[in-house]
Amino acid sequence: MRFDMRSNSPRVSGTTRNNQGNRCARAFALLLATMTIQASATGHLLIEQAWIREAPPGAMMLAGYAVLRNDGDAVVEISAAQSKIFGDVSIHESVLEDGVSRMHELKGLQIAPGTHVALAPGGKHLMLMDAKTPMVAGTPVELTLIMADGRTASAVFIVSADAPSPAAH
Repeated sequence: MRFDMRSNSPRVSGTTRNNQGNRCARAFALLLATMTIQASATGHLLIEQAWIREAPPGAMMLAGYAVLRNDGDAVVEISAAQSKIFGDVSIHESVLEDGVSRMHELKGLQIAPGTHVALAPGGKHLMLMDAKTPMVAGTPVELTLIMADGRTASAVFIVSADAPSPAAH
């Protein structure tokens, strides 16, 4: 006895092994196609023009900037950031409230497919706290962005007094 998938009822048959193999192959192909469709709907984060503003010696906080580009076909949601060089890395935004610039921590950033978010002075940025080594111009620092789905994207940010020109990357 075997189970007939078309009628959802058991039936007696003399089905050959070849037909069972064909059904198994069709089921596997359907499963593979489903997995391919799900896998293709992912965001893809690119980190460009990454830099850290140079600060005076002994500064406890620095800021990291970059252009975060999603060239995938689904939203990328960044939920955290980290670095071995800094004790704490968080995502912040500077906003003007009643004529005074204030910083607020953001719980995350969402980047729609085909768009970008600029981390720039006076706006969204990475707040870098408690540097473990001196941050002088030219120092490379690896920072990792953590997405809500657990994936990560890392880039080397260069300490600089000025933003890099877009043509430099």
